[in-house]
Amino acid sequence: MAAVRTRFAPSPTGYLHIGGMRTALFAWLYARHHGGVFVLRIEDTDRERSTQASVEVIMQGMSWIGLDYDEGPLFQSDRIDRYREVLDQLLEQGLAYRCYCSQEELDAVREEQRAQNIKPRYNRKCRDAKNPSRPGVEPVIRFRNPLEGPVVFEDLVRGRISISNDELDDLVIARADGTPTYNFAVVVDDIDMGITHVIRGDDHVNNTPRQANIFKALDAPLPVFAHVPMIVGADGQRLSKRHGAVSVMEYRDQGFLPEAMRNYLVRLGWSHGDQEIFSLEEMIEFFDLSRVNRAASAFDQDKLRWLNQHYIKEADGERLALLLCQRLRELEVSLEGGPQPAAVVEALRERAQTLDELVGKSLYFFQDVGEYDEGAAKKHLRPAAGPLLEDVRERFAGVDQWAPEVIHAQLHACVEAQGSKLGKVAQPLRVAVSGTAATPPIDETLALVGKQRTLQRIDAALAFIAARAGQDA
Repeated sequence: MAAVRTRFAPSPTGYLHIGGMRTALFAWLYARHHGGVFVLRIEDTDRERSTQASVEVIMQGMSWIGLDYDEGPLFQSDRIDRYREVLDQLLEQGLAYRCYCSQEELDAVREEQRAQNIKPRYNRKCRDAKNPSRPGVEPVIRFRNPLEGPVVFEDLVRGRISISNDELDDLVIARADGTPTYNFAVVVDDIDMGITHVIRGDDHVNNTPRQANIFKALDAPLPVFAHVPMIVGADGQRLSKRHGAVSVMEYRDQGFLPEAMRNYLVRLGWSHGDQEIFSLEEMIEFFDLSRVNRAASAFDQDKLRWLNQHYIKEADGERLALLLCQRLRELEVSLEGGPQPAAVVEALRERAQTLDELVGKSLYFFQDVGEYDEGAAKKHLRPAAGPLLEDVRERFAGVDQWAPEVIHAQLHACVEAQGSKLGKVAQPLRVAVSGTAATPPIDETLALVGKQRTLQRIDAALAFIAARAGQDA
């Protein structure tokens, strides 16, 4: 068996979305599973829409997810001379022809066909014309598609597919300006690059018979095709921005870890028993196209967030601390005078589904509480809490060693002295130091906030209670 060679061939005309990244992952895993070669090809023949910025986003996305390539990036725009060489070959062999029909003529033919309930297609006017050329008209080049017989290929996901040639058009393989069209260029590329397995979205299924005929015309072996199902939203509709079909890099920016995204994508349409969590090594070991589902896969934000929380819990603490620091600096939050970021990570990692959440929940450790959560303040910063906060503040002020166990002891001493319950002290204290009613255990929280900041924030809370009591009087 020849060495497996797969490819990922995105067009740099926009962002790299979830579907494209999953296709890249499947092609990469198949190559790695078989000890083969993974090629990155940039299909940039659409000069008007292709941008360098999109190329960079593709490269960043693959780097972030961890998909290295063995060859590339190879750009179609660098291969124009090669496409023209093959076009000339097809013309010389009578396997392609020049078409001079105007757009108006083509539109008129299609309108007439629609009126007769005939499938709209080119009427092959120039296919066998003796002298079709017209002065001043630059022709397109069309492929001379066979008129009879079927196109049959075995798809590793969808099984045997057979399309009759009388369903296919004489497709344009080069535009009037000489640039190749998609269906032609990819065939030449796949032949020249020795691609053995074409793994792509099932929106390309209709292209495959057309491409298969070009492979045959060029006397080249047909690669093995695997058309993976599309990704849909929870409503069953094609994935769009409202479902979360944004750039892969936006998920990075929102605080998703690459290993979580990779794990989520591999399970979108593929399974290995009931296993949900996969290391990269397990993905490579287990991945097999025969286990790719035929049905569309639904994109589930909640599951992605659940996976991300799992990986946040499992991630190296120093790595998370570096990511936390980076994001805090981007928000222009000073780390000076605050606790060790690694300690904050350990306190919060069980409570955050994304890095953004981790950052949001950590802000009060590094900067003053700007304002209290309205509901939390209304419930806990009431006049009845004033004496308790005053008592515990006095106890804290006399403490020399600021540590969780010491803080814990002082809280219980306050509760006993006041004849109260721990929650009656802890919750107002929690809102005072964090602005919210939900934090890690109160003794850990206060230890991280620090003694001076804790005392200052209790003072601010007491002033808030007094001010509100004055308004209510």
